[in-house]
Amino acid sequence: MIVTITMNPSIDISYPLESFQLNTVNRLSNTRKTAGGKGLNVTRVLKQLNHEVIASGLLGGYVGEGIKAELNAASISHQFAEISGNTRNCIAILHEGKQTEILESGPIIQAEEVQSFLTQLDDLIPTAEVLTISGSLPQGVPEDFYVEVIKRCNDFEKAVVLDCSGKALQQVLSSPYKPCLIKPNQEELSELLGISLEDTASIKNALMNDLFTGIQWVVISLGAQGAVAKHQDTFYRVTIPKIDVENPVGSGDATVAGFAAAIAEGKDAKALLKRGNVLGMLNAQEAVTGAVNLANYQQLFDQIEVTTF
Repeated sequence: MIVTITMNPSIDISYPLESFQLNTVNRLSNTRKTAGGKGLNVTRVLKQLNHEVIASGLLGGYVGEGIKAELNAASISHQFAEISGNTRNCIAILHEGKQTEILESGPIIQAEEVQSFLTQLDDLIPTAEVLTISGSLPQGVPEDFYVEVIKRCNDFEKAVVLDCSGKALQQVLSSPYKPCLIKPNQEELSELLGISLEDTASIKNALMNDLFTGIQWVVISLGAQGAVAKHQDTFYRVTIPKIDVENPVGSGDATVAGFAAAIAEGKDAKALLKRGNVLGMLNAQEAVTGAVNLANYQQLFDQIEVTTF
């Protein structure tokens, strides 16, 4: 079983408009509302892969109830800790080839609510093969919270796939408790190390930094250019085919789902990298975030090249 952790979920609301007019009424004919947050995108893809998965994290209020209802309708198991505040909404206005986002910060989490989640997590960890941690931390949750989660997973020798950035990632990298895999993109890696990364050679050199010691997998996403990865002392270059992109949102989350599934299945290094990247591509080909058409899986899988360098 795979446990996904989303500490700052949302209802994602999409408003498609031919044109967006300021300071007046904008009417639209269709609106898409989905249970959002990076970890829930991971969950949906794992469900489509027929992996046993449980979604966890924090939920509260009528928005939280809406997320539970959507997960129930999709037959996705979940075990969230309840919070007193109302889970946030995130709005994307799609207009004239652009995307304007309005993101609520979400409720302030109380200390006892954090502890309630950790108590629930302690029951889930022993049952899991892999745990994924995705996204930002809500207000009130300590910056080193993911360190505590990984420590508890390390105690049971459970693999953790971590997808976060900023201070939360810095806290993990400076701690003695390590995830199995992290997946920053090129920009996040550059920001993390405070250096400019111009090519794959500079990325490879950056991954030799002592900051990544103890982490089995560091995968750097390069978007349409594929990825660079470090596994133990071996470096890989992943080259992906060109595809027609419908909606790239959530592709990184689909990639995380692929990595987690590959770890749970005991795949080798090249198969892991291919599995993650092909699912990211499949997500980008769909209009709905966190959806993949597995009928196209093998065709894309066979076109991905993974080489050492």
